[in-house]
Amino acid sequence: MATLLENDIGSQATQSWSVDIRNLTKSFRLKQSNVIALQQIDLQIQRGEFLCVVGPSGCGKTTLLNILGGLETPTSGSIDFAKTTDNRPLRSIVFQEQGVFPWMTVLENTAFGLRVRGIAREERHAVARRILKDVGIAEFEAAYPRQLSGGMRQRVNLARALANDPQILLMDEPFANLDEQTKLIIQDDLLHIWERDRKTVLFITHSVDEAIRLADRIIVMTARPGRIKTEIKVTLPRPRSVFDIQNDVYVDLRNAVWDALKYEILTPENRRLAS
Repeated sequence: MATLLENDIGSQATQSWSVDIRNLTKSFRLKQSNVIALQQIDLQIQRGEFLCVVGPSGCGKTTLLNILGGLETPTSGSIDFAKTTDNRPLRSIVFQEQGVFPWMTVLENTAFGLRVRGIAREERHAVARRILKDVGIAEFEAAYPRQLSGGMRQRVNLARALANDPQILLMDEPFANLDEQTKLIIQDDLLHIWERDRKTVLFITHSVDEAIRLADRIIVMTARPGRIKTEIKVTLPRPRSVFDIQNDVYVDLRNAVWDALKYEILTPENRRLAS
């Protein structure tokens, strides 16, 4: 039986972890068979940690994020969230798809979560404007999504999640559809914001380089059924700029992650040949 708990630890939390996942399994019924997406996941995400998860397509990365986000339920296992007693929401999600509301301005989109929470208009707009400045699009607050580039729309997505001030930020390949130049700039902006606020972040990505640029720790998952194969600590110093970390440590980390990952992305036939 699956259990999801919110462990209230008080506003002056001393507990080191933000999420404690134990023996988590998720299976789906598909026609006449049972497909296991995740199998026996044991993972602690530390408070204020930037954790990246990489793995082959179909290994359950997004399923794991959706379970943590409350969008899916696990088949078995437990998830314990260390929730503080302040009024912040527990989690916000930034998806790969640009989910901005086309009928709202940039400012209204950014303030939407605060509006749902009943925050007064003047206060929520002040918060939204501050976050829009953080992500570099403050001058476009009156624009509509159709007037923005793809990269700018994804900045609005990020701004909306940050404006809600969640304890945990869940990000599902949020920059995957952006061109490389835009991706690097937004990654750098995200790093600066995270280094200031130190939110707990779970970031799903297919990119080894992106994981190394951003993470404190990288989790490598196996092919389906998804299990944790290994974890790799990113030893690059912080504060960190994505434009200034191409060094020997970076190369060694890239090789370590790729060595753990490459066997998992082979087809079953090629795995047999590689064994």
